[in-house]
Amino acid sequence: QVQVVESGGGLVQAGGSLRLSCTASGLTFDDYAMGWFRQAPGKEREGVSCISYGGGSTYYTDSVKGRFTISRDNAKNTLYLEMNSLKPEDTAMYYCAARRSRFNAQWVCLNTMDYWGKGTLVTISS
Repeated sequence: QVQVVESGGGLVQAGGSLRLSCTASGLTFDDYAMGWFRQAPGKEREGVSCISYGGGSTYYTDSVKGRFTISRDNAKNTLYLEMNSLKPEDTAMYYCAARRSRFNAQWVCLNTMDYWGKGTLVTISS
């Protein structure tokens, strides 16, 4: 049974930092591209950042470029999202997702994922 579990969310002030983590079990992690998605109240879910199965390709949505960094540790079956210079508009539920794919990270972020976590809440106060 595949399980995807996020952690690391919380409440921080604008300008602060958070590091999200995601562990995936029940799958061969290094066969899967991974991604972080978010959904704010009243808004559609968006792909924040994705990374290819081997880590050689990454994608960021424009609003987080230069502030967020995605990485993965295939030996630990873990995905990370380092978030700096956080803004109130980054407030959302953040979801980790996996897709068995050899395509590049941008393609992954714009297409359907195979497995999803339940999310971790990120709240940025102004």
